[in-house]
Amino acid sequence: MILRRVARPLLASIFILGGIGTFRDIQGHAKVAEPFLTDAFDKASGLVPEQVPRDPATLVRIDAGVKIGAGVALAVGKAPRLAALALLGTLVPTTLAGHRFWEAKDPETKAGEQVQFVKNVSLAGGLLLAASDTAGKPSLGWRARRAAKKTGKRAEKLSKKAEKSLS
Repeated sequence: MILRRVARPLLASIFILGGIGTFRDIQGHAKVAEPFLTDAFDKASGLVPEQVPRDPATLVRIDAGVKIGAGVALAVGKAPRLAALALLGTLVPTTLAGHRFWEAKDPETKAGEQVQFVKNVSLAGGLLLAASDTAGKPSLGWRARRAAKKTGKRAEKLSKKAEKSLS
C-alpha cells in the first residue's frame, strides 16, 4: 500500500537523523545521559548482567547505531515491525534521559523540554502503530492457531482412517 511506503520513511527519518547527530557528538549526548544511566543502574543493581556496558559513551553509541539501523530498516520496509519495536526501545530511555522537564527550573527550558517529551510520546504512538501493522495479513498468533487447528483435524482424520483399517 502506498500509505505504508510514505509513512514508514517519514516516521523513520527523525530516528536516522537523530542517530547521525548523536554520532557527531557522542560526548555531549553521553554527558546528558549520564545522570539517568547512573540512576537507572543503581536502581537495577544486581538485575543487569555484568556484560551490559555501563559507560555512557558506549551506550550512546549503541543507541545511535540502533536508531540508524532500525530507522533505515523501517524506512525501506525490511522487518518493519521489529524495526519499530527497536526504535521504541531506544526512544524510551532517550526521552527519560534527555527531556526531564520536571527537573527544569527555568520556565522557558521547562516548556521546551516538555514539548520535546510530548513529541517523543507521540512518536512512541506512531511506532506502536507501525509495530502492530500486519500490512493486511493475519497476525502470527492467528496463523499459529489456524495451523494448529488444521494439524489437529488432519491428525483426527488419520486416526479415524487407521482405526478403520485395523477393524
